[in-house]
Amino acid sequence: MLEMIRSGNRKSLARAISYVENEVPGYDRMLAAIPANDHTKIIGITGPPGAGKSTLVDALIGVLAGKGKKVGVLCVDPSSPFNFGALLGDRIRMSEWYDHPGVYIRSLATRGSLGGLHPRIIEITELMKAADFDYVIVETVGVGQSEVEIVGLADVTIVVVVPEAGDEVQTMKAGLMEIADIFVVNKSDRPGADLFVKNLRLMLAPVFSTHQYEIPVVKTIASEKEGVDQLFEKVHEFLQHPVQASKKPWLLTERAWFLIQQYKMKELDKDRLKTAIEASLQEGHFNLYRFVQSWL
Repeated sequence: MLEMIRSGNRKSLARAISYVENEVPGYDRMLAAIPANDHTKIIGITGPPGAGKSTLVDALIGVLAGKGKKVGVLCVDPSSPFNFGALLGDRIRMSEWYDHPGVYIRSLATRGSLGGLHPRIIEITELMKAADFDYVIVETVGVGQSEVEIVGLADVTIVVVVPEAGDEVQTMKAGLMEIADIFVVNKSDRPGADLFVKNLRLMLAPVFSTHQYEIPVVKTIASEKEGVDQLFEKVHEFLQHPVQASKKPWLLTERAWFLIQQYKMKELDKDRLKTAIEASLQEGHFNLYRFVQSWL
C-alpha cells in the first residue's frame, strides 16, 4: 500500500488514512516504514471561525496548481456531538478541485479534540508526505483560543484574521501572535482594514526582536483571489529562510512529544480508572494525588 501511495495512487492513500483514523491493526508498522521526506512542505492555516480560511485555501490551491504543483489538503471540520462525523463544509468551498489530477482533498472530524485538529493528524500528515505532493495544506477548524497545536505540525503557519474580528488585543489574547509565521488580513476590502493592518504591524514590532525574521502581514480578498499570489511569495520566502533549519528540531520534538503522550496513555482505560476511583471512595480518605501516583 505504501508503495502505491508513493507512486501517486489516491485510492490507496484514502484507504491508508482510514486505517490510521480507525487504528486498524498494523497501521503503526506502515507508518514506521515511511521514508524521510524533506521535499513536501506543510502549510498550516488557522484563525477564528468566519475568517475565510476555506476560501483562502481554495484560492491558494489555484495558485499552486497554476504553478504545476501537486497539492494535498487536510480540512479539519467540527465533529457532530452525536455521531462524531464531520460536516464536510470545507469541501463545498473547494468543489472545483474534485476532479483535478494534482489536487487531493480529505476532510477530517476533530472527534472531540480541543486543538482544532484531528487526534491522528500527525500520522495522517506523515502519510500525505509519503505521497507525491509538493505541498500539504492543513486547515484547522478555527476554535478560537486553543488552536496553537498547528504550530507544532506545520513548516509554516498562516494565521487568518479579518478587520472586524475584534480589536488587536483579542488577536494577542488568542495566542495567535506567538504562532504566526505569516499574518493574513482577509476580506481587506471591508471598512477599517487599513487601520487594522497598521495597528497589527505596530503590535508585531516588539515580536521582531525575539524572531529571526520579520513576520509579514498580507492583505487578501480570498473570494476575489486578490493578494493570494503575494501570500504564496511570502510562504516561499519563509520556507527558504535560514530559520527553517533551527525550527525543524523543535517541530519534530513537538510531534514526538505528542505521539509519545498518546502511546503512553493508550494503556489507560477510563472505565477501569472510574471503577478504581469508586472503590477508593468507598474505602474513605480519598486523595486525588496519592491515587494518581499509584497509577503512574
